Amino acid sequence: MAESDEWTIGRLLSWTTDFLRSHGSEAPRLEAEVLLAHARGCSRVALYTAYAELADQKLRDQFRDLVKRRSKGEPVAYLVGHKEFYSLDFEVNRDVLVPRSETEHLVMAAIDWVRRREKPSAAGQPMRIADLCTGSGCVAVAIAKHLAGARVVACDRSPRALEVARRNVRRHQMEDRVVLVESNLMEPPFPEGPFDLIVSNPPYVTTSEYSQLDRQVKDHEPREALEAGEDGLAVIRPLIAQSLGRLVPGGGLMIELSPSIAGSVLAHLQSQGGWDAIGCTKDLAGHDRIVHATARGPLPSS
Repeated sequence: MAESDEWTIGRLLSWTTDFLRSHGSEAPRLEAEVLLAHARGCSRVALYTAYAELADQKLRDQFRDLVKRRSKGEPVAYLVGHKEFYSLDFEVNRDVLVPRSETEHLVMAAIDWVRRREKPSAAGQPMRIADLCTGSGCVAVAIAKHLAGARVVACDRSPRALEVARRNVRRHQMEDRVVLVESNLMEPPFPEGPFDLIVSNPPYVTTSEYSQLDRQVKDHEPREALEAGEDGLAVIRPLIAQSLGRLVPGGGLMIELSPSIAGSVLAHLQSQGGWDAIGCTKDLAGHDRIVHATARGPLPSS
């Protein structure tokens, strides 16, 4: 970004869009706008009415630093400290994964599951949902926000991730309906339950796949939230085993995963027994994205 007395907001956006495109960005204009709005302390919309405005040296210096870091692969969400997920804004940093659009399918599936069935627990009791490997808390908060009658217990084994999740719970005023627990899946001190629905976006990247991930991911996002052993099931196996004993009969289990391991997870569920309605929900690209199953047993009468 050469020095000039004529660096307007519009020119900064145009130059940066070309620069980020040349460095492999798939959404260079959007990223340029997000970074400049952050440096300027305004909304993206406000940029559109300020194209002719001159950018002072302080703004250019701040923006230049952000663009340089982005060109080296640092995720935009970490640079600006937040990311939109399911139409909600969440704080993120390097202690948690950047929320992805694929995970919105997990939220949609959970909301649909709750809304399409009768409550399996006692009449008048809130729907009890567990979110395992919560990370930033985006799944737990989004579900609670859109299901007014639900109570969510969310866990993560990383205390640093839980600090981020705790701030996101407060940000969206969900303290009365989302409880956070530091635990390895459903091991103590995780509550006994039982639960009506268990959801999770666990680590599921195989060791070989992790070695081939884009450097933007490997260099910046927490490895422990991504990699899950040689077959990608190191976390999913105990998750499935623990879930069966914590669900009410007819309760649901939903796990986000890579399409490459969907067949293995389905086979594992079928081999364990105790599960009905085992299947997959596809994402918008037609790939298997959410494995789902129902705990065997009749629904108790209300």
